[in-house]
Amino acid sequence: MKRYVAKRILTGLLTILIVFSINFIIINLAPGDPIKTLMGKETDDPALRAALEQKYGLDKPLHIQFVSYLKTAISGDLGTSIIYNRPVSEMISEKMPATILLVLTSGILSLIIGTLMGIVAARKEGSFIDVIFSGFSYILNSMPSFWLGLMLIIIFSSVLNLLPTCGMTDPRTSYKGIAYVMDVLKHMILPVGTLILIEIPLYYRIAKSSVLQVTNEDFILTLRATGMNEKKIFNKYIFRNAILPTVTIFGISLAYLITGVALIETVFAWPGTGRLVLTAINQRDYPTLMGIYLVMSVSVAIVMMLVDILYAVLDPRIRY
Repeated sequence: MKRYVAKRILTGLLTILIVFSINFIIINLAPGDPIKTLMGKETDDPALRAALEQKYGLDKPLHIQFVSYLKTAISGDLGTSIIYNRPVSEMISEKMPATILLVLTSGILSLIIGTLMGIVAARKEGSFIDVIFSGFSYILNSMPSFWLGLMLIIIFSSVLNLLPTCGMTDPRTSYKGIAYVMDVLKHMILPVGTLILIEIPLYYRIAKSSVLQVTNEDFILTLRATGMNEKKIFNKYIFRNAILPTVTIFGISLAYLITGVALIETVFAWPGTGRLVLTAINQRDYPTLMGIYLVMSVSVAIVMMLVDILYAVLDPRIRY
């Protein structure tokens, strides 16, 4: 097991390095000039440009910039934002908790709800419940996330006036303690609900197909022939084998949410890294973009390593 974990950690570090290199090249080759954005369109002072390029290290060749940034990133220094003139690590540390709260909450809830729906539909294949769940899944799978978020805002905020439309807290109040927690939870309902509805079809399809596949295996038929209790067969054999693909999908889905939640954060004005990414892209803020993408790649690698280790615990065959 130790050898397996060591290999997964080594693979994760290599993945982070490759992703970091690709992001660095793409960002620096993309059209746009961060110095021109900072100076303004009407300003064209060669001395000022040279001073700003020297300040942010953009006057050096690309390969030297890469090595220099990699060294500082390893030490924990992600550079200084060109637009905000603040340490990138400080900006990310302010925004990341809100994104993690959104991602983990929606990821865990969608895993539980979607998997339960898939198990129920598989055990009652062809029934009315199966038809309803499958139809519901197909409808949700066809909806764009931003459109669904806007529809929920219109229904629950504009029409019914039940939930807030944006933000993480109410700026007009200064709640503390349990009141603050309840205010955050109230603001989370719509963005988390949108992400859950978008993710449910994935878990539903995987759980249902996995349960049906394991149920039709020969060893399950043998266990039934011996007269074993149906509940015991499902809990001990069908469920344990069918849950393995769901664990893998959870890791992939969680990684996707970490990197792809920007659209939902924009729709609901959620103060996470998503809005920071979009601002950095529009303003060509290279240090901020590189810092965010590095943190995201590390987060994705860690999630995938944890999922691989959990997979090996659930299925000992993976270790060999």
